[in-house]
Amino acid sequence: MPILNVKLSGAPDDALAAKVAATLSDLTARILRKDPKLTAVAVSFVPAEHWFVGGQALNAKGRSSFSLDILVVDGTNTKDEKAAYLEAVFAAMSGLLPELDEESYILVREVKADAYGYGGRTQESRYVEKKLRAA
Repeated sequence: MPILNVKLSGAPDDALAAKVAATLSDLTARILRKDPKLTAVAVSFVPAEHWFVGGQALNAKGRSSFSLDILVVDGTNTKDEKAAYLEAVFAAMSGLLPELDEESYILVREVKADAYGYGGRTQESRYVEKKLRAA
């Protein structure tokens, strides 16, 4: 049940937002093993003239960029899975955004299960409940 917050440089584009959300949901399911039915993706746009890399606006450089911040429960993914995810996300975004600047960032943020959840319940409580049912 990760939440993905994605910022894209450029003007709002509903079709692009939908493609990015679908692509990231798929990669998150395949590589990080997260249930796509519980994956939320929020896409926002930042005008290229307001996004700066190395002190220069992206529109002046003729480049695009993105930033992805994904929350997952601590310890649910290996270092290798996270590295593969970063590589796959960058490659996929390179195909979706024109002239993608290398200074595009991905943060897999791991949070404690007792401090993260949805529907008013922590992931820790869901884990304990599942274990008790199995016993």
